[in-house]
Amino acid sequence: SVWTAVAMQRFQSIRSARASWLQKRWGSEAPGASRFPDGPSLADFMPAAAGCGPGAGAGGAKRAPVVRKPPWLKMVNPNLTPEGGERYKQVRATIKESGLATVCQEARCPNAGECWSGGTATVMIMGDTCTRGCRFCSVATSRNPPPPDPDEPEKVAKAVASWGVDYIVLTMVDRDDLPDQGAGHVSTVVRELKKRQSDLRVETLIGDFQGKLDLVDQVISSGMDVFAHNVETVERLQSTVRDRRAGYEQSMSVLRHARQARDGIVTKSSLMLGLGETDEEVHQALRDLRDNGVEIVTFGQYLQPTKRHMKVTRYVTPEEFDQWKVAGEALGLHVASGPMVRSSYRAGEFFKERLAKRGLAADIQRPTEISASQLGVSAMAM
Repeated sequence: SVWTAVAMQRFQSIRSARASWLQKRWGSEAPGASRFPDGPSLADFMPAAAGCGPGAGAGGAKRAPVVRKPPWLKMVNPNLTPEGGERYKQVRATIKESGLATVCQEARCPNAGECWSGGTATVMIMGDTCTRGCRFCSVATSRNPPPPDPDEPEKVAKAVASWGVDYIVLTMVDRDDLPDQGAGHVSTVVRELKKRQSDLRVETLIGDFQGKLDLVDQVISSGMDVFAHNVETVERLQSTVRDRRAGYEQSMSVLRHARQARDGIVTKSSLMLGLGETDEEVHQALRDLRDNGVEIVTFGQYLQPTKRHMKVTRYVTPEEFDQWKVAGEALGLHVASGPMVRSSYRAGEFFKERLAKRGLAADIQRPTEISASQLGVSAMAM
C-alpha cells in the first residue's frame, strides 16, 4: 500500500542518515565489524604470561613470574629408621589423643616429621585461632576466638610427661581479646609443667602483648628458661609482613625488657628470609637484636603456606644462609641458619650450647664484626 511504501522509505532514510553519521563520527568500518569503537576487551583485564597473549604488550597486565622451589627445599622422609618411625607415630598419636594444638601442624612447619621422630614438638596453647592476621602465617584468625581451656595447663603437662622429653617449647596465638593477652594462662602452663617435671626446660615463644611490659614480667616470673619472641623480618617490611598491631620497636622493647628482667634468662628471636629484604637490612636487624639483649637468632626461608598469603620474592641459597650464620656469630650471637630452620628447630640443643658458651665467655675474645658488604652474597630484591 501507499502507507507501507512511505513508511519503508522513511525507515531507509533514517537508517542511511544514521550510518552516515556513524561513519563521520567513527571512521570507516570493515564489513561485519562493530559500529562502535574498539574498547578494552576481557583479555585486557586478564593476567597474561610475559611475552605472550593479548595483555603481554604495552599497557597489558602481566602475571608475576612464578618462583619455583629449588631442590634444596625437598624434604626427606622422617622415618629414616624403624625407631624414628615408631617415635614419630607415638608423638603424633599422643598429640591427637590429648587434643593439643601444635605449631608443627597449625603453621605447617616443614620440620614436623624430623622433630616428631626425635620425640619433640612445639605445643601451641590457648587454642588454634589467633586474633591477628599476619600475611605470612597460616594459623586461623578471628576477632573473638573461643576462651582458653581452663584445663589446658594440666592436659599439656600430662601429655608432655608422657613424651619423655627434657625440653619443651610453648608457643601461643595472640589473644588481643583477653584483658591480660593470655599472659596469665601461659604462666599457669609453665608452672604446671615444672610441677610435674622439675628438671624440664621450658621455652616460651610468645607474642608482644601489645608492648605491655608488666605482662612480659608475668611470663618471666613463671620459671620459664628461654624467652623467645620473633621479630620476623627487617624493620622496613614490618607493616607488609606482620599484623598492623605488631611493630619492630615494640618487639625490640619486649626482648630488651625480658633480658633485663631476670638474671640468667636466655633470649631468642627469629628472622625469615625471602620476603624482599636487603643484605644491609638483615645485618642491621642482627645488630639491633644484639643491642637489645638477644642471644640466639634463627634464620629460615619463608615459604608461602597457601595462595592467599604473601608470595616468596626469592629462595635464599644454603650458602647464603651459611654466610648469615658467620655474620651473626661475628656479632657474638648464637645462630641457627638454614632454609628449613624454624624458631624452635633443635631448640634444646641450642639452649645447652648457649649455656656452655656463657660459661666460656670470660675466656673468649669478642669476635670482629662483619659488614654486609663482606658477606659475599648479592643483595636481596626489594
